[in-house]
Amino acid sequence: MYPYGWIVSLSESHPSSLPRIVSRLELDPAHVAYYGNLKAKVDLNALRNPPRQGKLILVSAITPTPPGEGKTTMSIGLAQALQHIGKRAALALREPSMGPIFGRKGGATGGGRSCLTPADDINLHFTGDFHAVTSAHNLMAATIDNRLHFGTAPMSASGVTWKRVMDMNDRSLRNIRIGIGDEKAERDSGFDITAASEIMAILCLAQSYDDLRDRLKRMVVGFAVDGQPVRADSFGVTDALLAVLRNALQPNLVQSDEGVPAFVHGGPFANIAHGCNSLLATRMALGHADYAVTEAGFAFDLGGEKFHHIKCLQGNLSPDLVVLVATVRALKMHGGQPLAEITRPDAEAVSRGLPNLQAHLDAIAAFSRPVVVALNRFEGDSSEEEQIVIRYCQEAGIPVAVADIFAKGGPGGEELAQAVVHATGISTPPHRPVYGLSDSVETKIRTIATRIYGADGVDFTDEARAQMANFGDHGFDQLPICMAKTQMSLSDDPRLLGRPRGFRITVRGFEVADGAGFLVALTGKMLRMPALPRSPSAERITFGPQQEIRGL
Repeated sequence: MYPYGWIVSLSESHPSSLPRIVSRLELDPAHVAYYGNLKAKVDLNALRNPPRQGKLILVSAITPTPPGEGKTTMSIGLAQALQHIGKRAALALREPSMGPIFGRKGGATGGGRSCLTPADDINLHFTGDFHAVTSAHNLMAATIDNRLHFGTAPMSASGVTWKRVMDMNDRSLRNIRIGIGDEKAERDSGFDITAASEIMAILCLAQSYDDLRDRLKRMVVGFAVDGQPVRADSFGVTDALLAVLRNALQPNLVQSDEGVPAFVHGGPFANIAHGCNSLLATRMALGHADYAVTEAGFAFDLGGEKFHHIKCLQGNLSPDLVVLVATVRALKMHGGQPLAEITRPDAEAVSRGLPNLQAHLDAIAAFSRPVVVALNRFEGDSSEEEQIVIRYCQEAGIPVAVADIFAKGGPGGEELAQAVVHATGISTPPHRPVYGLSDSVETKIRTIATRIYGADGVDFTDEARAQMANFGDHGFDQLPICMAKTQMSLSDDPRLLGRPRGFRITVRGFEVADGAGFLVALTGKMLRMPALPRSPSAERITFGPQQEIRGL
């Protein structure tokens, strides 16, 4: 039942078994550079002749709520469960950003018995990829300002659109004035978070160093007086950016607590960016395991839609299955139960929340993808509440399984793993986008809003329409759309829970990410620099006398 050498005990997985993981993945040791005992970088040459071509499983979720749905925990738990039943599984996940870690969400390496290790390293500096992206982005910004100062820039200060970034939630940096006293460079600007940098998106979509170079060249950093886009290539630092990103382009290899290999690489958010780990990491997992489990940020309306329209189209991928994570707690909130009462059993609230689940099932069906619903069990969930969800899915002909992967790890997801294996054994056609790249920008956005969100339509501000009017002159109208929208609702209003009806989406403007290969449509009040909450997670982190970190 178990392939020789694939299953390892928990005691074998710490701390010296990463070479064992490398061997089981059939990676050439010459392609692996170790960062201590528990982390490694994998050279891109490992993709030249991969030993396998696995099935791609996308883990997504219903609309998130403050209690958390555990999508990353479920991804790790599912991979461990597949390994538990004797399947070769590997993970392809995003790297955490320190912004949310110190802000509202905390760490992002799973939970309970479904975690990645070394969790603290991954949550903090890891192998330095975020620092490399931040440095490359800000090198570009410094170069632009230097050229402005000397009067050799191909645009004026007012035409610059390239901001600066940092990997921290800092509302005070959203809007700043820079270059004070330098009449050629002084202007209003600001910071985005590193996860929103176009260079982060490029890192996650580039498929080689040559591709990385071409994408960096194409980045639009501003507009000349005549309206022509000014690209990064005109500043002569493309190879300097490449040098900064040399190691960052290589996927990172770690493992789960049960010894499942995990390629953890790249970290764009899905509410303000495209929300997927790197194509290279996904290809590493697909090429070295029979089941590659990946995820896309937040719910299917955000990360799932972008996974299909951006990552799959650019990387020629097609997920064999979508696993949709739901929780009793989230359904109760979408059914009207207050957050303060979320642990109180309320079967009627679960029933009232089911339309949100159905909205995401409908969105997945729009891409012609098979789906399995994973009900992530939380302590305090009642059997009656779980049965409401199970019966609903069964009556709709949707496979469903309760997974207790937080408390039990891989063994707690055995039923889910069996359902996934069965579902991926059924032949399905490739995924189909819900819009065509030749459709107008307005049509693409209306299609996403109506077919995926359930909106009645889309309103464009005068500024947004003025921007759209020029996209065709530069080929930007042929790009896919990356919607910047609240994750807390299917609408662009975070207060509208469940499956809202009768709403419209408002697009207030665009940002061009031609190097990444998409247009960012800004909706509602979404900002690309998050803020810390009143009581940030950073205030609850402790550093002990033995250098142990608690609270991540």
